[in-house]
Amino acid sequence: MAVSAKALGIDTLPIADRVALVQEIWASIALEPEAFKMTNAQIVELGRRVADDEVNPGDVVSADEVFATARARLANRQWR
Repeated sequence: MAVSAKALGIDTLPIADRVALVQEIWASIALEPEAFKMTNAQIVELGRRVADDEVNPGDVVSADEVFATARARLANRQWR
């Protein structure tokens, strides 16, 4: 039998409980980073991004800007 939210009864939990469960599961996954090897394509892309950051260190967006934009879009329901 495949593991599924329905088979485990997770789909019947209130949304807040499901979100808390997802956070708990994600935290447990993060404790085992060696289980997730990066692909060659991911390694190449990461190298490209690091090199770009070294050449253009000022070409960044702060976390505050990202969150402000996300909050504004959420308030206006603009998802582009």
